[in-house]
Amino acid sequence: MKNTLPLIALCISSFSFTAAAEEIGCITTAWKLIGANHKVCVQAFDDPKISGVSCHISQAKTGGVSGSLGLAEDPSKFSIACRQVGHISLPTNLPTQELAFSSDTSLFFKETRITRILDKKRHTLVYIAISRKLVDGAPANSISSVPIMPWAK
Repeated sequence: MKNTLPLIALCISSFSFTAAAEEIGCITTAWKLIGANHKVCVQAFDDPKISGVSCHISQAKTGGVSGSLGLAEDPSKFSIACRQVGHISLPTNLPTQELAFSSDTSLFFKETRITRILDKKRHTLVYIAISRKLVDGAPANSISSVPIMPWAK
C-alpha cells in the first residue's frame, strides 16, 4: 500500500496543472447509420503557465454506438499547432519539461498528453503531443514550437 501512495500522488499532481480545452468545432469524416459519425474535432487551450501562448489540437473521434456511449477508444491520430498570441513572460521557476494539457481518448486507459519543453538555447517553447496508454503507449506524436519573441502592444 505504501508503495502505491507515491504513484497516486504523482498521478494527481500531474493532472493539477493541466489546462481546460475549449471545443472549437468538428468535421465529419465518415457517416454512421447508427450512433455518432466518425469525426475530427479541434480544441483550443491556453498554456496555464505561459500567458501569451495558445495551442490548437485536432483529434480523430470514433463514432458509432460505442462512440456515442463514450465507450470507444479514439485512434491515436492528432495534430498540434501552437502560436504566440500575446506577450510571453516566463515564470522564474519554469521546469525544463512539464505536462501542459491532457485529454482522455478512451473511458479508462488512453489519453493524449501535451508536454511543454523549454529550449533555453534557442529561446523557444516546444510542445509535443503524444498518445499514452496505461499498459502500452503508441508512437503517434505531433510537435509545434513557439519562439519567445517581443510582442507589440
